[in-house]
Amino acid sequence: MTETPRLMRVREAARFLGIAVRTLEKHRTYGTGPLYRKVGGRVLYAVEDMMAWTAEGARRSPSDKTSSRVFPARPLTPEERESL
Repeated sequence: MTETPRLMRVREAARFLGIAVRTLEKHRTYGTGPLYRKVGGRVLYAVEDMMAWTAEGARRSPSDKTSSRVFPARPLTPEERESL
């Protein structure tokens, strides 16, 4: 049996991630943030999706080239879009 994902509203998700609500909203607008769900007009985030998103930026040192990149909350350049 699969476990039901824990879902959070925007304010709770932003607090969980340690970022501002507005920053999380910008990430959603630009497509640079964690996966989200729309349910009855509400935006919900699953803990697993937020953890996966933050794991993309995990690295062992500043010179670590094996990790991917978590982009800032802004429109991406064409080159950055290609790297997704």
